[in-house]
Amino acid sequence: MRKAKDLMPRQADRLGTVQGHRDGFGFVIPDDGGEDIFLSEREMSRVMHGDRVNVRVIGTDRRGRPEGQIVEVMQHVNKVVIGRLLNENGVLIVAPEDKRIGHDILIPPKGQGQAKLGQVVSVEIIDYPDSYRQAVGRVVEVLGEIDDPGMEIEIAVRKYGVPHEFSAAAMKEAAALPDSVRQEDLEGRVDLRDVPLVTIDGADARDFDDAVYCEPVMYGKTKAWRLIVAIADVSHYVKPGQPLDDEGLLRATSVYFPRRVIPMLPEKISNGLCSLNPGVDRLCMVCDSVVDNNGVVLAYQFYPAVMHSAQRFTYDTVWEILSNSKGPEAARFAQFRPLLTNLYSLFKILLDAREKRGAIEFETTETQIISNELGKILRIEPRIRNDAHRLIEECMLTANVCAADFIEKNKHLSLYRVHGEPSEEKLMTLRQVLRTSGLSLGGGEKPKPKDFAKLMREIKDRPDANMLQSVVLRSMQQAMYQPDNEGHFGLAYPAYSHFTSPIRRYPDLLTHRVIKSILQKKPYVPVLPPKVPLNLTLPRKGKGRENAVNAKKSQSDAKAGEAKGAKGAKVPKGANAALPIWGQLGVHCSSNERRADEASRDVEAWLKCYYMRDHLGQEYAGTVTSVAGFGLFVQLENLFVEGMVHVTELGGDYFQYDEARQELRGERTGIRYRLGDRVYVLVSRVDLDARKIEFSLVKASSADLGGSSGRRQTLLAADTGRPNKKAASTKSRPSHKSPQKSGGVNVNAAKSAGTLSATQSKSKASRKSGKPSRSAGKATSSKPPVRNTRARRK
Repeated sequence: MRKAKDLMPRQADRLGTVQGHRDGFGFVIPDDGGEDIFLSEREMSRVMHGDRVNVRVIGTDRRGRPEGQIVEVMQHVNKVVIGRLLNENGVLIVAPEDKRIGHDILIPPKGQGQAKLGQVVSVEIIDYPDSYRQAVGRVVEVLGEIDDPGMEIEIAVRKYGVPHEFSAAAMKEAAALPDSVRQEDLEGRVDLRDVPLVTIDGADARDFDDAVYCEPVMYGKTKAWRLIVAIADVSHYVKPGQPLDDEGLLRATSVYFPRRVIPMLPEKISNGLCSLNPGVDRLCMVCDSVVDNNGVVLAYQFYPAVMHSAQRFTYDTVWEILSNSKGPEAARFAQFRPLLTNLYSLFKILLDAREKRGAIEFETTETQIISNELGKILRIEPRIRNDAHRLIEECMLTANVCAADFIEKNKHLSLYRVHGEPSEEKLMTLRQVLRTSGLSLGGGEKPKPKDFAKLMREIKDRPDANMLQSVVLRSMQQAMYQPDNEGHFGLAYPAYSHFTSPIRRYPDLLTHRVIKSILQKKPYVPVLPPKVPLNLTLPRKGKGRENAVNAKKSQSDAKAGEAKGAKGAKVPKGANAALPIWGQLGVHCSSNERRADEASRDVEAWLKCYYMRDHLGQEYAGTVTSVAGFGLFVQLENLFVEGMVHVTELGGDYFQYDEARQELRGERTGIRYRLGDRVYVLVSRVDLDARKIEFSLVKASSADLGGSSGRRQTLLAADTGRPNKKAASTKSRPSHKSPQKSGGVNVNAAKSAGTLSATQSKSKASRKSGKPSRSAGKATSSKPPVRNTRARRK
């Protein structure tokens, strides 16, 4: 049999991207959108997560998945890897923080630089691994100790490739911008400085990108409400083709971490010139709409304007004024009470219209992390939402819907925020779960949002509402950006765009440019900067995967056309000539949005693991939030931290996983564990590297066991929810700690499904504890250590 490196390329070979798994195996995500191709540990020894490869399908694995053999490594994507410097058997290595990279990186003599053992470092790859050689690199940056304040964020931004430093050109352009609105900026703008527009945001917000005003009006003979939504005019300062625009496109979104924000645009813009701060003139784009008492938008118009924010309110202050008209806050802000009352009256109308429209409403509670001065968790507590939050949300929804309608009516290409209907597979799973709970989803094979809204009302007052709501939520698709308008299923809108946050979302900035171009009667055609790499990562499934495949194809076609020259290239003509560009922009923005979410979750998971190290051995009550074949995921009631109870911790029985009922059932004892069940657990293990918390089940009292049947009683636990807009200081670590440059499930099957084995190698165990067990001296040999891959990756 030929060795992989000797394989000759064939036409059937497929190009794709490697996706590593922490257990040593991996997959190739084909560019053509076909089924993922499994790579064994042996094949993964030649490549790293993210590499571009040519792969050949050679058969199927034991699960029936296509299994591949790498024909050729087309591109090594990882130029720099972040990890911890360790001494293993006298040899210096860096163990990557990204566990999808299954290769320790050998550091040769003199490659250590100024780094010390145990420190977190960035390593430049000198030699990439293959079947017989280990990866080799040299330290190029020392980030600091693993426990340093803000280190988890420094790791996450590098681990997920989040751009976190602005280019010198972008900072120079930002510095050249004026500090305030100039007279020449007012040309062609409507003057709204006499209108008492106000901002309403969270107490920790620093970028105020939206302001609102409402008053009753007569529209002909109809009583109605005039709603003004003013949005910061970022497009006036950030111009296409300039360094600031390149940076905005590269990032596509701001990334929010506890106590720190990685902004899409420099702070001079996001927190200064484009932030609608009170008491100063600011440029804005306005959606000026008229809404009747049935919540129907009778008319709207868009125009550039200049405004002067009259007051900066927080959600809590507004709600205190609205809920207690004789309270101290109401007296303090007496001049704004009529405005806030008008907004609240319109909100109630829009809320009724939302219910009639059939928008799906998930009653959720968001949690917030309260940190100390070192950035570590003091406690986790629920963030209470009130009608002031929802009031602003409804105003923003109205403006976004008007923007989508305006663009669609003018037949201009743009990016819509699309939320597709649930897939047949997810609908089938949902109906099976509902059937076991005595519920049903109407609408036949194609249920409408109204059918889901009706179901949510039926679920609302049930004791197992939390469990059922989570099942319904999982049946939904992920929203994305694309140029083809397919409506927003969850909000029950025929067309929906993002218009209201251009400071922190690039699609909103594009929407502003499109609206301005329509007003000026000039088409806007975006140009993709050659120096900005687009993130066209394929999602696992769904319409987003199809969009990414099309975007990759259009990008490769464009490059091929450029290579052939203008004469040989086929130039698209007509109204849809720019459609491929918009498609690529939609995939790029959607992918970067997912990347930002993953990075934020990674940091929160690390902080929670660090926090729970002080709770090892303690017992808590919790609620089962998810059931899988290998165990239960449990959220602790008072700490709002989630961990896993492995199936091996449930006792000596053989547990069958029932996907329809979302439960694990013991064959011999009949004991069942379901979504929403209340259990008592002990914090048994915390794995900082894997961002995992493991629980052991504690024997509950007979009252909790529900008698001899072993069924657990359900508990309506705290809901989970969406994060609100927030901002924080971009500095979460002392300056002297900043990075420095250097020169039916059985137990065995469950263990192999991505869970950690109870038996750990000494070297792996020492990594988890954060204390290197290897020699503290320098390397005495450059010979790679002999590695037991299976033991290390369990």
